Amino acid sequence: MGDHKDASRSAETPQRADAQRNRERILAVAVTELTRSADTPLSVIAKKACVGQGTFYRNFPSREALVMEIYRHEMQQVADSADQLLGRREPDRALREWMDRLARFSMTKAGLADAIRQATSSPDGPAKPGHDTLLQAADRLLRACEETGVIRPGVTSEDLILAIGRLWQLDPSSDWQPRAARLLDLVMDGLRVGAPGRKATDA
Repeated sequence: MGDHKDASRSAETPQRADAQRNRERILAVAVTELTRSADTPLSVIAKKACVGQGTFYRNFPSREALVMEIYRHEMQQVADSADQLLGRREPDRALREWMDRLARFSMTKAGLADAIRQATSSPDGPAKPGHDTLLQAADRLLRACEETGVIRPGVTSEDLILAIGRLWQLDPSSDWQPRAARLLDLVMDGLRVGAPGRKATDA
């Protein structure tokens, strides 16, 4: 009996892994295709993701579901990267690299603006996901920087998002990376003004 259960679990594991890969492939293709055109047929996305219609619709039963999942997935990836960066970098470097990831998310969001508007335009359509996960991630990074004395004290996650709000006005079809980098360097320089310096316990 136990061997049968173990064999069933072993068989299910590759299936779950395949299903996850299919889902991630659909999302990756959908970002590209819907950024290019909000009206891209779902059948085109499925074909380019190399999945059948049944697989596609099991994951995303409608265009609205697909668009909202792209938005949520991309935002969650940025939020999750905060702790990953804090585990590998000094807090101020982690914060600066996280800002770069936030910039890429903002360009994805801008590129998908038409698709998002279409998905949320009807009265009974889905609401856009809130930004709480991003604010919480920013707060963890800011507190880590404050604790080591590398930024001025008292900066909130809302302050940071407002300070880099110009990112959302950049044209995703332009050469936006150098301008975003300059903007984020200026914000980082501003955060360092008035910093008390690295604490002795962290030296």
